Amino acid sequence: MIDTAILILYFAVVFGVGFYHSRKERTSRDYFLASQNVGWFAIGASLFATNISSEHFIGLAGSGAATGLAVGCYEWSASFCLFLLGWLFVPHYIQSRVFTMPEFLERRFSARCRAYLTWISILAYIFTKISVSLYAGGILIREIFGWDYITTAVLLVIATGAYTIAGGLAAVIYTDLVQAFILIAGAVVLTALGLGEAGGFAGLRAKLPPDFFHMVKPASDAVYPWTGTIFGTLILGIWYWCTDQVIVQKTLSAPDVHQARKGAFFCAALKILPVFILVLPGLIAKALWPNDVTGDNAYPMLVLRLMPPGLKGLMIAALLAALMSSLSSVFNSCSTLITMDVYKKMRPEASEPRLVMVGRLTTAAIVVLSIAWIPFIRNLNNEVYQYLQSVQAYVGAPITATFLVGILWRGATASAAFTTLIFGGLVGAARFTLDILRNALKWDLGPLNDLVAFSFLNFSVIVFVICVGLMVGVSRLTAHQQSEAQALSVNWSQGLQRRNTEIAYTVIVGGAIALLWIWFA
Repeated sequence: MIDTAILILYFAVVFGVGFYHSRKERTSRDYFLASQNVGWFAIGASLFATNISSEHFIGLAGSGAATGLAVGCYEWSASFCLFLLGWLFVPHYIQSRVFTMPEFLERRFSARCRAYLTWISILAYIFTKISVSLYAGGILIREIFGWDYITTAVLLVIATGAYTIAGGLAAVIYTDLVQAFILIAGAVVLTALGLGEAGGFAGLRAKLPPDFFHMVKPASDAVYPWTGTIFGTLILGIWYWCTDQVIVQKTLSAPDVHQARKGAFFCAALKILPVFILVLPGLIAKALWPNDVTGDNAYPMLVLRLMPPGLKGLMIAALLAALMSSLSSVFNSCSTLITMDVYKKMRPEASEPRLVMVGRLTTAAIVVLSIAWIPFIRNLNNEVYQYLQSVQAYVGAPITATFLVGILWRGATASAAFTTLIFGGLVGAARFTLDILRNALKWDLGPLNDLVAFSFLNFSVIVFVICVGLMVGVSRLTAHQQSEAQALSVNWSQGLQRRNTEIAYTVIVGGAIALLWIWFA
C-alpha cells in the first residue's frame, strides 16, 4: 500500500509541475526555449535527467553484469564533452539565437546541411532515443509487474506526452529537476543496500573476475578496446552532448552564456555518479545471483529482492522518472525540429499557435513509428545500452566532424560540410544494414562478417578521421564559395571574472574524473 501511495504522489507532483506551465499561451520562443530564463541549476539537473533514461538503469547495469565497469567509460567521457559544450559550443549557439542545431548549420553552411541534420536527427530519435527508452522501460515494468512491454510503452507515451505537449520545454525542464533527484536518491539507496549484501567492495571483488574492475581494456577487446573507449566515446559524446537537439536545447533556455555554461558543468559533475549507482549495481547483482542474472534483468532483480516496502515504491518512481524525463525531452525536441526546421521553412507566414499545433501532431506520428520499431531491438544486441551506443556511432562521427571543423576553422565551406555529412551518413547506413543482416536476420556475409564484428567504437574513430580529412580537402577545393556571412564569430572577452571561476571548476571536476579513470585502469 505504501509503495502505491508513493507512486501516486510521484505522478501527482510530475503532472502538477508539468501542467502548471501550460496555463497560458506562449510564443514559439516561450514554448520551445522556455522563455530563455532558466537558471544553471535547473539546466544541469535537466541535462542529467534527460540523459539518464531507463536504458541506463537497465542497460548500464546489464552491461556491468556481463563485462564489468568498462561500460562506465561512456559516462566519464561525457563529462569532458560537457566541458567542450560549455567552453566551445554554447557561446556560438547562444549568440546566434537559434532554435535548433539544424538552423545553426544553415547559418554556418547552407540550407542543404540544415535539411540533412533535421531528418537524420528525427530518424536517430526513432531508432535510438525513443524506441530504446520505451523498450528498456518495458523490460522494467515486465520484470516488476509482469505487464507486456508493448502495452507498457504505449501507456508511458500517453502519460509523458500529456504534460510535454501541454507545457513545452519549461514543463520538461522543471519536471526533470524533480525527477533528477528522485532517480539519484533511489539509485544511491539501492547501491548501498546491494553493497551491504555483497560484503562491501572487498566482498564484491572476491566474487567476480578481476577484469570486471578494469575500465581500460586491451586494444584487442571486441567490445571495449582502449582506443575506442578513449577516442571513440569522445567522438560519440561530442555528437550527443554538443550537437544533439535534445541536449543543446536545454542550454538554449538559459538567459546568457554563463548560466548555460554553469549548467553544463553541473551536469559534468553529476556524470561521475552513474558508474557507482548504475554500473556497479550490475556487478552486485552478478555477484549475489550469478545463475539468475541474464544481463538486462540485473537492475529489476535488485529492486525486487533488496528494496523493502516504501523504498521499493521510491525506486520504481525513480526508474519511471528516468524514462519519462528522457521521453519528454525527445518529444519536445522532435516538436521543435519538425515545427521550426520543416513546417516553418515551408510556411514562413504561419502563425505561432499553428506552429505549435503542427509540432504536436507530427510528434505523435514519430512516437507511433518508434513503437513499431521496438520488437526489432532485441535481435540486434542483447544489451540495450550497447545497441544504443552502436547505432549512435554510425550517426555521430560525420556530424561531430562537421560541427567541430565548422566552428574551429573559418575556412570550412558549405560544399565540404554537405559532402562530409552525406558520405559519413552513407558509410554509417551501410554498417547499420550489415548489422541487421548478420545479427537480426542471421545472414552469412562471408568476408563482410569481419567488418560487422569490428568494434563499433573503433569504427567511429576511423570514420571521424576520414570525415575531418574530407572536410578539409573539399574546403580547399571550394574555398571560393565561402562567404563572410557563413563564418560565425564569438566575442570571447565578456565576463572574464566569471570565466576564472568556471576555469577552476573545470580543472577540479576534470581532474577528479581523470584520477578515477586512472584508479580503475
